Amino acid sequence: MTAQDVSDLQYKLQKAVQKHWKALLIEGILLIVLGLGAMMIPSLASVAITIFLGWLFLLGGLLELALLIWAGKTPGFWWSLLSALLAAGVGIVLLARPVQGTLTLTVVLGAYFVVEGVFTIMYALEHGGELSKQRGWLVASGILDLVVAALIISGLPGSALWAIGLVVGIDLVFGGISLIRMALAGRKIDGIPTNCGWGQAPPIN
Repeated sequence: MTAQDVSDLQYKLQKAVQKHWKALLIEGILLIVLGLGAMMIPSLASVAITIFLGWLFLLGGLLELALLIWAGKTPGFWWSLLSALLAAGVGIVLLARPVQGTLTLTVVLGAYFVVEGVFTIMYALEHGGELSKQRGWLVASGILDLVVAALIISGLPGSALWAIGLVVGIDLVFGGISLIRMALAGRKIDGIPTNCGWGQAPPIN
């Protein structure tokens, strides 16, 4: 991809943001509202997420079964059949026992934060010379991941009632803030942006 291609892509993205900034603003506000709701009632959000995943597994498994029946015996049929039955079974279990399913998901979430924290710290230490300015932030981020993991794992099984909902809520809030900032930046664009940034003239071919 040439510099001109990158410039054209930036121009198209900026015009899209400029045109649809109101929709981005509304979406950002909705995400923040949902995120705050999940953070204020994390237990309800955690169970709701587990139920949602249960429906995804169940419907995905049933759809795969229907496709297998429609397609007939094809190579790998039995493995695909087992995969479909497993997905449907997991979905049924999550829907029948959402609280227990939330506990399992919370354990996975805690393990994820442990791995993510260790990898982030090791990455920062290994690339310290190239990332000297960001090294401290990366290490701090990794340590924060490990602290969150310790809080989640040490609080089991009680943490299952709030961990997933809280983490998803925080993620939604930050996603909403990012969309709102993008929308406000798009609203301020006057004229047509350029290959170098916001608010300048487009490149001449």
